[in-house]
Amino acid sequence: MLVRIANSPRPYAWGSHTAIADLLGTAPSGGPEAELWFGSHPGSPARVLDDGRGLDEWLAASGEPLPFLLKILAAGGPLSLQVHPNAEQAAAGFERENAAGIPLDAPHRNYKDPFAKPEIVVALGDRFEALCGFRPVEQTRELLTGLGLTGLAGRLDDLPGTVEWLVTRGDGVDDLIAEVTALAASGDGIALETARTLAEAYPGDPGIVVSLLLNRVTLRRGEALYMPAGNIHAYLSGIGMELMASSDNIVRCGLTPKHVDVPELLALTDFTELAEPRLGAIEVRASVTAYRPDGPGFELLHVTGDAAIGGGRPMVVVCTAGGFEVAHGGDALRIERGESLYVAPDAGPLTIAGAGDLFVATTC
Repeated sequence: MLVRIANSPRPYAWGSHTAIADLLGTAPSGGPEAELWFGSHPGSPARVLDDGRGLDEWLAASGEPLPFLLKILAAGGPLSLQVHPNAEQAAAGFERENAAGIPLDAPHRNYKDPFAKPEIVVALGDRFEALCGFRPVEQTRELLTGLGLTGLAGRLDDLPGTVEWLVTRGDGVDDLIAEVTALAASGDGIALETARTLAEAYPGDPGIVVSLLLNRVTLRRGEALYMPAGNIHAYLSGIGMELMASSDNIVRCGLTPKHVDVPELLALTDFTELAEPRLGAIEVRASVTAYRPDGPGFELLHVTGDAAIGGGRPMVVVCTAGGFEVAHGGDALRIERGESLYVAPDAGPLTIAGAGDLFVATTC
């Protein structure tokens, strides 16, 4: 079964005013358009165009859960530094905050649901900029020493303690933020460029210094990142296709006026060095590229021509360029740039004919 769906962009302040509209050929709203959700998460469920119901309501009636959430994300400015929990942490945190009587919409609540939130992002434009995971410590030590930040370099043997000191604004942190901000204002290099961008967006925030400990990654079109549980990351700019577990659990580290729960942050964060944060693409066939991280049970397929994708699993399909004939379970529809579909987990393959850019999110 093929079901046409649609949604409206989320107007978060960091969103681009034009990127999503330019990608999909739609009229811009005039305000920030940060994320466009194609899924059943109650935070912003897609609409079923045939009857106007939310996809969450439609799936509840059919008994077919959707375990992932596909988004287009367009960052006009830096997002907060953040980590996400694993399944065990999410379930325990959700139960704990419920037992404490913390409302789901409370600003100091960490867990909106009992689910993990691993995620991948694939660059849709020429450049997608991000911070992702801790750079190898010796590389960071060399960087900091070269910048004259020897005091910070000397703390790197205790990375968790260093992050706690920064985020809690321990003794000397405000002076260090000011020093890094001054260095960034006139210095060269990608690390100081990042710090300069963050200082302009979030003046005086400890995340400016934390960024010096992290991998700065530039994705070109079609390149991807994978953020498993515990990975500290922040998107800085650009437009991407994001696929994640259907969750909205975020614990923030900095670059935000919102609540930062330091003990929970330290409990969730993976401080392991991450030498290569990129997720490699798999060429399935000439017209299909797969982004398939180990563990979370989902994959994102980029289809540029004729293809067949095995059925028996739910799918969400979004066209960002060109047009395709899509057939499944006796249904056939034409999908053009800016349109999207939900595919029920019926038997039989999803067959695709056409040319352009089609993204298919599904389980694996």
